[in-house]
Amino acid sequence: MKNVLKLFSLLVVISFITSCRSSRDSNKSSLTGWNFNDPSYGGYLKGKHKEGNKVPGGMVHIEGGTFTMGMVQDDVMFDWNTTPRQMHVRSFYLDETEVTNAEYGLFVQYIKDIYPPEEDNFKHIYNSVLPDTLVWRQGLGNTELLSESYFRHPAYSEYPVVGVSWTQANQYCKWRTNAVNLKVLMDKGVMKNIFKEDPDSIKFKGKNSFDTDAYLADPYALFDGDTAKVYDRGLPVTRRRGEARPSRDKFSGRQVSSSDGILAQKFRLPTEAEWEFAAKATFENREYNNVRGRKKYAWDGKYTRDKSRRYRGDQLANFKQGQGNYSGIAGWSSDGSDIPIKVKSYPPNAFGLYDMSGNVAEWVADVYRPIVDSEANDFNYFRGNIFTKKMIDEDGKVVIVGDGEVEYDTLANGRIVPKNLPGSVKFIPVTKDQTFMRRNYKNADNVSLRDGDKGSSKFYEQDEDQVSGNSRMYNSPVRPQAERDSLGNVSQDDIYKYDAKRRTTLISDQSRVFKGGSWADREYWLDPAQRRYYPEYMATNYIGFRCATDKVGPMTFKKRKKRAPQY
Repeated sequence: MKNVLKLFSLLVVISFITSCRSSRDSNKSSLTGWNFNDPSYGGYLKGKHKEGNKVPGGMVHIEGGTFTMGMVQDDVMFDWNTTPRQMHVRSFYLDETEVTNAEYGLFVQYIKDIYPPEEDNFKHIYNSVLPDTLVWRQGLGNTELLSESYFRHPAYSEYPVVGVSWTQANQYCKWRTNAVNLKVLMDKGVMKNIFKEDPDSIKFKGKNSFDTDAYLADPYALFDGDTAKVYDRGLPVTRRRGEARPSRDKFSGRQVSSSDGILAQKFRLPTEAEWEFAAKATFENREYNNVRGRKKYAWDGKYTRDKSRRYRGDQLANFKQGQGNYSGIAGWSSDGSDIPIKVKSYPPNAFGLYDMSGNVAEWVADVYRPIVDSEANDFNYFRGNIFTKKMIDEDGKVVIVGDGEVEYDTLANGRIVPKNLPGSVKFIPVTKDQTFMRRNYKNADNVSLRDGDKGSSKFYEQDEDQVSGNSRMYNSPVRPQAERDSLGNVSQDDIYKYDAKRRTTLISDQSRVFKGGSWADREYWLDPAQRRYYPEYMATNYIGFRCATDKVGPMTFKKRKKRAPQY
């Protein structure tokens, strides 16, 4: 018996030594024998990436796969703009709820602090991110209270934010990327807590704000080059009472790069295919749905009412049930709300996502086209790609926008928005010489590819755009550059003076898709396959949004068993 115990102990020691040796060997190049992350071998990096990386905060892992994109039910409206197409979607992460008033309010407060509106250089930035609270007003309705209270009052803090345009939703996604990565660097001890620094030491404002792309391009170009007050250079972080314990990861003598794998991927709006795939969650009933995806709602079943004994008869989503019926009669409310309701008020779908049918509709990234072409890409389909590159100056350095270099654009509704925020990297479209001899794409702007470009219509030359002088397929109304009076107000005279009578559609490259039904929609729009469009610069009281981000590494968290070779 003693011999058996000795043998067992010996095996345990051997396995421990073997595992330690294999972990050390993982930092060695198997092809060259060089050591990664070793100054003796040049210090070439190999970041540590845990298989099945952590799910970002507030998000849900959506495992990719094949599904039928489009509506497989009867099209009673005869739109036929949701023709079924079999698609494949890659794994990604999606917010479990819509972005709330509280979360968007954090973004608004940050922008006001970092880009004070009282300074001339930043006077339009804060207003550009404010939600349009006047979307609640009705010409024949008493809704002024919602205009004044819905976004600001704490009673609505956990309600989905509305009055946000597609353009503003994208601004939030970019800010969220920077906010998350700033916290990562501070938690890792690479960067000091900027919010606790002496304001006389460094001003965390304007171009001195943190931007992920600018940090990766040249971390020492940020903060006016005064990096000693900001970066810890990998030194031990002293922990004060009540503070979280700092990370043990060390980056001695260098900054973090993409190769370290600790920075979050960019947050963005989900594509139409991703949103629909996540909403349908067809995997919960694979025998019936299979890849055909015959599913009418985000939940399993063909009815909108709860079948459980406790909540039988209650609606499973927040939507308009009929003319003048937003919630049922007093004392017998069947959906609990006559306007958007607090997130997580209804059961989630099989992926763990809330309110994918009802509450508020949601922006997605795609440019709207009436149909999804049968020859369209069936792998991660998306319409709206504009390929860009970082702008390089004469000295070969990446151009970072300064405080006095902010360029503004006036949208069709007169709203002034910054093209690039101070402290961010300036991007420009890729040039033709960079697309020469490529087989996968030929132009930087692919918004109208094969549906709106010159090669997609034989009558293209007969419709010449009188504003730009170019021909186009979708002849939506064109508004010229906004003219302003001495007070800066947009002139409303002759808005569509450029032959508006010949314009027959509202579809344009500024028309963006929004998905899902809302509190103001009838049951018909709850089908995840339904698709509508709205100008990217306008907002409503029934459209919100949620963010997505890409998953790197394996598509699933499930580990595949290694099989022995067959001979």
